[in-house]
Amino acid sequence: MGKLDNKIAIVTGAGQGIGAAIATKLAADGAAVVVTDINEDTAAATAQKLGSGAIGLRTDVADRESVDAMIDKVVAQFGRVDVLVNNAGWDKAEPFVDSEPATWDRIFQINLYGQLHTCHKVLPIMAAQGYGRIVNIGSDSGRVGSSGEAVYSAAKGGVIAFTKTIAREMARAGITANCVSPGPTDTALFASIGGEKLREALKRAIPLRRLGQPEDLANAVAFLASDEAAFITGQTVSVSGGLTMS
Repeated sequence: MGKLDNKIAIVTGAGQGIGAAIATKLAADGAAVVVTDINEDTAAATAQKLGSGAIGLRTDVADRESVDAMIDKVVAQFGRVDVLVNNAGWDKAEPFVDSEPATWDRIFQINLYGQLHTCHKVLPIMAAQGYGRIVNIGSDSGRVGSSGEAVYSAAKGGVIAFTKTIAREMARAGITANCVSPGPTDTALFASIGGEKLREALKRAIPLRRLGQPEDLANAVAFLASDEAAFITGQTVSVSGGLTMS
């Protein structure tokens, strides 16, 4: 028996990296996973690897119509939504004084509005069911700041505050909402931003002396998505090897 048997789970930005690892873990725990990504090919490829009734759907979380269409398809096919993992995100690392308003808009549209769009559509569905699990991917930058990521930090700080509020508003409907905040994680995105020098510096700074792996994040998400976490809501869990503590 899997912890998520017979559950329908949507994971955004799940074509690769952390999102793909989350989708893989939820499927291994028994869920039928809806893999969404702005890249239709990676969404389909990830879903195909998962099997277990998984489907891949192209979704642009920054576009409310795209989100609504995806969730309508899920409900038409599966009849319900039990778990929503808001993983889709994007950033451009640069000093704030060098950044441009067009970049701010994109960062907020994907990282914050993307989660508002999905939750606004899914929460009434979960409330009607009397059951739901929301797991939003935040960032430790939203708790302690991160040089070169001012606007991203602002958006992720918004995600953390938003998650606490929907946890309060939706608790009586049988819905929990929690936030998982990754520390530095060994993904293709990290490699493209950082390089070996940053990797080694972070290894020295992290008490557990390694970068996170996508599976580390996936394990935390799967726990919060399961009934083992039925009495946990409104919380922010850092998966950072101890780099940040609060």
